[in-house]
Amino acid sequence: MDNVGIVVESLEDAITFFTEMGLKLEGRATIEGEWAGRVTGLGDQRVEIAMMVTPDGHSRLELSRFLTPPIESDQRTAPVNALGYLRAMFTVQNIDNTLERLYKLGAELVGEVVQYQDSYKLCYIRGPEGLLIGLAEELGNI
Repeated sequence: MDNVGIVVESLEDAITFFTEMGLKLEGRATIEGEWAGRVTGLGDQRVEIAMMVTPDGHSRLELSRFLTPPIESDQRTAPVNALGYLRAMFTVQNIDNTLERLYKLGAELVGEVVQYQDSYKLCYIRGPEGLLIGLAEELGNI
């Protein structure tokens, strides 16, 4: 997989949030023109993007802010069992410390932090703009 894309209203807030989760900003650009619209099917478009990379360098998250055309729908508050995009799950070193840092940026716990056997601690949060994000801490007994 090359990357996962998420459309946001505030690129700056999303960059700050995902940086706090441990991702690094790899680059920013404005993508525009008829060629880009041929890929997305949106016609002439103008989009600011920020590419974030995970600490191991193997996965990327593309954050997009559409300037044109205008946003058509909003699925950020869809429940966990909604069809389509569900969430992105990130491995963290310490879920409690990560939550403490993300709460300061407005994150909200969806349910609760649970432990799955002796393998993982897991939770879902709502991040910037209500995005659904999963956190997973691998425990020592996998």
